[in-house]
Amino acid sequence: MAEEPDALSRLDDPDYPALTMSQAAELLGVQQAFLRSLDSSGVLEPHRSPGGHRRYSRAQLAVAARMRGLVDDGHSVASAETIINLQDELAEARADLARLEDQQRQEP
Repeated sequence: MAEEPDALSRLDDPDYPALTMSQAAELLGVQQAFLRSLDSSGVLEPHRSPGGHRRYSRAQLAVAARMRGLVDDGHSVASAETIINLQDELAEARADLARLEDQQRQEP
């Protein structure tokens, strides 16, 4: 029988859905309706408790915080999502480039 992971160790997992909607909204300084709008638009897909309540991970809160900043700057939810996706793709491309440059420097 597999041993259950320590409950406290799950809190270190950025993808563990530890926060309720009200906790997430309070931490972000937003209304719960904002989080629901991110869910309905498909930007975030919160985990669901056995009772059907939304549960958020720290990784999801990071995305929601970025979305909030862009929405506060006047972007629509759709354009904010596009901006975040492009920013993430650019960050990945830069990381790939840096890794390739490091490999090239290490080759004789």
